[in-house]
Amino acid sequence: MDRQASTLVWNGPLGAFEITPFDTATVAAAKFAAEQTKAGKLTSVAGGGDTVAALNHAGVAEDFTYISTAGGAFLEWMEGKELPGVAVLSKTA
Repeated sequence: MDRQASTLVWNGPLGAFEITPFDTATVAAAKFAAEQTKAGKLTSVAGGGDTVAALNHAGVAEDFTYISTAGGAFLEWMEGKELPGVAVLSKTA
């Protein structure tokens, strides 16, 4: 990760994080992002069930700025697509 980045959007683990030693990259990236977030240097946004599981595996999920369990919907929302559930909430606000 570029140490100059101020925002991280993460969707999907880096490989087979459930199996040692293949979890090394995912755990290292997660711990670095969590460290930068806790230091106030990074806004970290993660989406997707596997991503959340990977962050929990690394023990850093609580340190991320925002976590969404919605994988595909999370990406569609980031792309600016209208999501039915969000659209309904927007109309009632």
